[in-house]
Amino acid sequence: MEGKNRTAVTEFLFLGLTGHLQLKIALFLVLLLVYLLTMGGNLGMITLIRLDPRLHTPMYFFLSHLSFVDFCFSSSVTPKTLRDTFAEKKSISFVGCAAQMWFCAVFVAAECFLLSAMAYDRYTAVCKPLLYTVIMSQRVCVQLVIGPYAVGLISAMTHTILTFSLPFCGPNIINDFFCDIYPLLTLACANTAKNKLVLFALAGVLGMLSCVIITVSYVCIAAAILRIQTAHGRQKAFSTCTSHLTAVSVLFGTLFFIYIRPSSSSSLGVNKVISVFYTMVIPGLNPLIYSLRNKEVKEAFKRKVKGHRSLIGG
Repeated sequence: MEGKNRTAVTEFLFLGLTGHLQLKIALFLVLLLVYLLTMGGNLGMITLIRLDPRLHTPMYFFLSHLSFVDFCFSSSVTPKTLRDTFAEKKSISFVGCAAQMWFCAVFVAAECFLLSAMAYDRYTAVCKPLLYTVIMSQRVCVQLVIGPYAVGLISAMTHTILTFSLPFCGPNIINDFFCDIYPLLTLACANTAKNKLVLFALAGVLGMLSCVIITVSYVCIAAAILRIQTAHGRQKAFSTCTSHLTAVSVLFGTLFFIYIRPSSSSSLGVNKVISVFYTMVIPGLNPLIYSLRNKEVKEAFKRKVKGHRSLIGG
């Protein structure tokens, strides 16, 4: 009987975001626009960094990978959500659900530690400017990028195996619009205390480690900035970090609200709204944050636009 129960659920059904037709239309248009901007912004950032030699520095090397992660993360959720908006049956296969959760977990963890690597890069640039090119060598940069992906893979594999090794014998309706861990655990026909403990512990440890790296880096940066004699010098040094600080605050604040705080079934509706923000909106915000607040990115963009105009005009 237990073996039959374990194979009883072959697909899951999403409740989606709303059941009202007018809201569906508005939501579809908004999410489609956000996704198009996310794709354009992140792919544009990757292309700009690759084509402009002046952006071939460690900072923009990390930023290109952050854009890649944001693009992949959004693409693992948004297209399916858009397709399901008007679908009568919002279904996903058992394997498809596991794959979606795995990809989401990989890219969330990778993004957290990419932001940590970027914090270390800013620390080196501000606190050890004379040794910056020596410390942030190409080999070190590659290692600092491989690390976040490795952490993401390990974290995702742990959560996916633990979650989908549980028996799912019905119901199969997920109170969400994608395969997130907490809503899935509520459907399991077994005690999920161990899974929730592992989720809380692993998310806590990884989140804390990432936060510690970022916090220590910025404490050292703040101390170095305060030692600068001129106000212009302090402002210039701090301006190199504002985009990164904004991205960190938005992502970690959202993830803390969903995964670190104690959860309850009554909070699933609130989590659904927040999930829209961090799966669809945040990936599109990072290119905007870095392009609006970064002089080098804006200048590189202007150079490319002028170059294309001259080619067309010539």
